[in-house]
Amino acid sequence: MRIIGIDRPETGGIDVAALSQKGDSVTVIASLRDFWTDPAGYLDRAPAGPTLPASDVQFVPPVLPEARVICIGLNYLKHVAEGSYRDQELPEHPTLFARWTRTLTVDGAEVPVPSNEDGLDWEGEIVAWVGAPLVDADPDEALAAVVGYSTFNDLTSRRAQKLTSQWILGKNGDRSGPLGPMVPAAEVGDLRDGLRVQTRVNGTTVQDGTTDQMVYTVGETLAHISRTFTLLPGDLLATGTPSGVGYARTPQWLLQPGDVVEVDVERLGVLRNTVVGNESRRAAVKIASTATA
Repeated sequence: MRIIGIDRPETGGIDVAALSQKGDSVTVIASLRDFWTDPAGYLDRAPAGPTLPASDVQFVPPVLPEARVICIGLNYLKHVAEGSYRDQELPEHPTLFARWTRTLTVDGAEVPVPSNEDGLDWEGEIVAWVGAPLVDADPDEALAAVVGYSTFNDLTSRRAQKLTSQWILGKNGDRSGPLGPMVPAAEVGDLRDGLRVQTRVNGTTVQDGTTDQMVYTVGETLAHISRTFTLLPGDLLATGTPSGVGYARTPQWLLQPGDVVEVDVERLGVLRNTVVGNESRRAAVKIASTATA
């Protein structure tokens, strides 16, 4: 099962739906808010809503506006070694940073390069979706609360990221967080078994790793976070990227307008997006302003 969000003009809201195997239709499961009141329950039974042509709906991330998107930096040993942290001792605790839900988008969306960047860098990875409240959880309890996983591309504005020790600016560019459909955790299994994670740029493989190379596991990281703040259903954890990012290459290789970047994760599928110029950001603002006038 592949779970997506859909925006239907006739209902005026966002629903959660199951995408057909061919991708040409969707079956409504519940409204976005209702789904996240009992995600495990909804995933355990067949969707009961109407089936609609995919062409009649707009795909959106099935993400609550108040959800937290927490990301692990430097979570694969070879990725640590290829960057500016190669000579530092591996920290005991994961480096965490935040994304805003507004940066998230979907498979097929166009991602703009900000005007002050030489390009965007790819970071193919996996997102874990929290499906139950977590407070002071242990790693096993935290892992059991994961309701599903998605492919993710943590597209990064490296120049902005490197301006200071805080990464938020470089990690929150417009539409810079493409997110694939959610696949139920029961269909994915344990990431510690080693799912293959690949990233391709214009058909060339640039990242190729497996999830058993992670330094900080999903259960351990969610448990660590839950000791400081309560995790709620709908929160997301981006689990980090393997080695092979563009800024660490010689010469540096960054995504340019017209490039197609794909993240291909075993059991989760392929997430494909096209990079576009900064002018698309201005156009999007104009469209939004006209729509709300």
